[in-house]
Amino acid sequence: MAERFFSGTSTAAPPFDDAGILLLSGPPCCGKTSLLFQFAINRAAESGRHVVFICSKGRLENSTPFLSQGVEPSLSVLQRIQIKYIEDDEGIRKYFAAFHLLDDFPAAVIVDDFTGFFSESCNRSCQLRYGNTRARDLALVRILALCQNAISHANAKLGTIGSCNLLLSDVHQGDNPRSLFIYKRWIGSIYTIQGDGLGSYLLKNISTPQSGTKEARAAKYSIALQYLVLEEIKE
Repeated sequence: MAERFFSGTSTAAPPFDDAGILLLSGPPCCGKTSLLFQFAINRAAESGRHVVFICSKGRLENSTPFLSQGVEPSLSVLQRIQIKYIEDDEGIRKYFAAFHLLDDFPAAVIVDDFTGFFSESCNRSCQLRYGNTRARDLALVRILALCQNAISHANAKLGTIGSCNLLLSDVHQGDNPRSLFIYKRWIGSIYTIQGDGLGSYLLKNISTPQSGTKEARAAKYSIALQYLVLEEIKE
C-alpha cells in the first residue's frame, strides 16, 4: 500500500507481509530515494530487523534523501539500515548470488536506481557489455531471475519468523517504465509516480489487484523545505 512510503501513525499500514519484489518508478527528481529511505525506516521499525540499502555512493552523495517530518537522524532505528555501495550490475549479481550464504536475512533489500546500474553511462564495462537495448534487457531479466530466487530462498528459510522483500527503483520519462513488459513478469507490485504540474506528485500502484482484494490507494506528496511531506491519501 502507498502508505508504506511515508511516516505517520495515522496512515501507518499493518505489518508488512508481502515477501515478493516491488518496484517504484518515476521521473527524475521526484523524491524516489526519499521514498525508498522512508520505506527502509518503516520496515526496520516494524520488523525489528535490519534493512540493506544498496546504492551508488556518488548518486547518494548527489541526491541525499529527505526524511519525513518528525523523523530525526538520530533515531535508533536508523542504525538498522545498512548502506551498501555498489557501482555496477556485477556488484548486484555478486550480492544476490551469495545471498543464500547469509546467516541473518534482512527484512528488506532496497536497490536505489536499479536500472541505472545497467546504463551505458554507468561505466566503461557497461558500455562494452550493453551496447544495445536487447543486451541490456536480457541482463535485466537475468538479474531479476537471480533476485527472485534469492528472495524466495530467504523467505523459505525464515518461515514464520518473518519475511524478506526486495524493493527496486527505476527512472522513467513517460507514463510507465520503459521495461514494464519485463517487470510484469518478475515483480508483483509496481508503483509509479507522476507530477501534477503544481509541485506535488501522485504515487499509485498500477499492478492488477488480486482477486478479492481492495484496489490499492494512491498518495499525494511533495518535497517541501527538505522534508518528505504526505499531503493526501486517495482511494
